[in-house]
Amino acid sequence: MVNQMTLIKQILELNELALKDAVRYPRRRDLFGVLQREKGRHFMGISGPRGVGKTVMMKQLLMTTKNALYLSLDTLPQDIDLFELIKELHQAYQYSVFFLDEVHFHRSIHVELKKIYDFLNIRLFFSSSMALAMAHSAYDLSRRALVYHLFPFSLREYLSFKHGVELDPLTFRQVEQKAWSSAHMRAGIHFEAFIRGGLMPFALCEPDVLSIQRNILETVIMKDIPTACRLHIDELDKIRKLIAFIGRSGIDGINYTTLSKNIGITKYKAEQYVSLLEKAFVLQQVFPKGTNVLKEPKVLMAVPYRLLYHDYDACVGGLREDFFAESMRRCHIPFFYLKSIRGSKTPDYLLDDGGLGNTVIEIGGKGKGREQFKGLTVESKLIFTHSDLCDDIRRPLFMLGYLSAKKQEN
Repeated sequence: MVNQMTLIKQILELNELALKDAVRYPRRRDLFGVLQREKGRHFMGISGPRGVGKTVMMKQLLMTTKNALYLSLDTLPQDIDLFELIKELHQAYQYSVFFLDEVHFHRSIHVELKKIYDFLNIRLFFSSSMALAMAHSAYDLSRRALVYHLFPFSLREYLSFKHGVELDPLTFRQVEQKAWSSAHMRAGIHFEAFIRGGLMPFALCEPDVLSIQRNILETVIMKDIPTACRLHIDELDKIRKLIAFIGRSGIDGINYTTLSKNIGITKYKAEQYVSLLEKAFVLQQVFPKGTNVLKEPKVLMAVPYRLLYHDYDACVGGLREDFFAESMRRCHIPFFYLKSIRGSKTPDYLLDDGGLGNTVIEIGGKGKGREQFKGLTVESKLIFTHSDLCDDIRRPLFMLGYLSAKKQEN
């Protein structure tokens, strides 16, 4: 077992490497400024999928912060007394700001963070690829931690980082009212490259995005999920089969019941696995709106996981809805899927927000028209098409990629 002095020497060496590595990333994402401006004693958390840039952001913050130290918890022994380690680094080496990466790899991270907060006068930033770990940490700290979600690139960020195209963010109301610029419309030609995997920051320098995404998924299944939840080893293969079934299926009718029947597991287990995979940023759940419907969610995937199981042309319909759901969540717009009592065709989604009013949304190709809304009475009806069509009810789907992550305005 590594003794304390040897461990601290390794940590200090890795910290120097982290500082040197940060120089390679001069471009900074929007969330960087938000975290840098935060003041006070509360801890700051960054939650997001593997490959989204959490580690890069932590190192960038490290480089701009005095008396700061970076520790990646997946390089430390799982049973390390984190409180005592940080206490020694604070008192003996005068570090006052700590950046803890991948905290879900520490078995008692919630207890350790609370103890650090209560007894050490330091600032602390932490990150995780499992939202489950982040949620528990924030709860155990009795609201003394703020947790921010780092999403993959929006289309607007992708255009900035990949092509040097700078565009103003839009609100949903601006999209609804067609209050965008000609530059927003012209940049839509990059949407397909974006949705095929360009939204992941590593795509900026890696040509084979899907191979990396496949490796990320396997790491999530074999490493992240077992770390966050105790499961039997054979359950991991069932989780793998569940993801593959969703990826190879159409998007309609994928819920706990269909997953239970097709994977050969109980509905309880289907719900548990879907919830874990959502917290690992692989799946997305969208709950229904209305009365007399089963309260099971519609299960979508995070972009671009669907492309691991189908070529682009075969799964583009699902990718569109995955992108829509992610865009709404990025902007904190409440939305639900619509399901009729008798199972007849209805539009896809309902935005139900006080600032936006009720807006019924259909997602699809340019062939979709008014017949999708027959018999519906709502304030607003919109079709987001995978094209540049724009008329009284049609809007380009890619416009949702320009939405601001800030609270939407009326």
